[in-house]
Amino acid sequence: MVRRMLLGSQLRRLREARGITREAAGYSIRASESKISRMELGRVSFKTRDVEDLLTLYGIMDEQERASLLSLAREANVAGWWHSYSDVLPSWFPTYVGLEGAASLIRAYEVQFVHGLLQTEEYARAVVRRGMKGASTADVEKRVALRLERQKYLVAEDAPEFHIVLDEAALRRPYGDRQVMRGQLQHLIDVSGRPNVRLQIMPFGFGGHAGESGAFTLLSFPESDLSDVVYLEQLTSALYLDKREDVAQYETAMKELQHDSPGPDESRDLLRGLLQLS
Repeated sequence: MVRRMLLGSQLRRLREARGITREAAGYSIRASESKISRMELGRVSFKTRDVEDLLTLYGIMDEQERASLLSLAREANVAGWWHSYSDVLPSWFPTYVGLEGAASLIRAYEVQFVHGLLQTEEYARAVVRRGMKGASTADVEKRVALRLERQKYLVAEDAPEFHIVLDEAALRRPYGDRQVMRGQLQHLIDVSGRPNVRLQIMPFGFGGHAGESGAFTLLSFPESDLSDVVYLEQLTSALYLDKREDVAQYETAMKELQHDSPGPDESRDLLRGLLQLS
């Protein structure tokens, strides 16, 4: 997904530099203007022949530059490791997994439950069972396995920065039995000590705050050509926002949540207090 977005943004830049319309670009590859738009947004796969024809149209004749972009096109069509889990995932979620895995900075606010990257196996199983009522044990376990696989991002050599604000409601709402919740609280205390993790708790006592619209995730990438993306999950679909004005509003909300929440050390103390009470 990210490779598609990166290639699409580069093709868009090349097209605009030559003053060529999307309609003209589409005509050159026997496609519509909307197909060019989807390609430039990284929302469709790329045929090598189409990329070759577009590069020729855009005047890119340098063999090294062409080879680099064509290689990126081939890589963009390779299925991600999560493809084998697609049978138990909603149609919109593989896109998120791809973006999450390529992000250098992940900022999130959660209110319903602990963020998937921080869930213990037992807690994750309880959450998945609740969300997949009637699903077979095999399907539940496959979804849990995917969640645990995603968590390897946080301990990888090139791990992203992960800044998370958890609403106190997410910590007090039980998923699983008392032992599961105690294990989850202890895990949060432990993982919050990692250098790339900044965990804050928004306490009930603060009252209304900038996260009133609900949970959201902000993804930032190391490639300068890629804009930040806001991920909003809904009951039957998800939204991916990348317009600058939309992203800016969520960045402001995130900054306010971080400012208004106790810092990481105080938040760990809150977690320890909840653990003692559980």
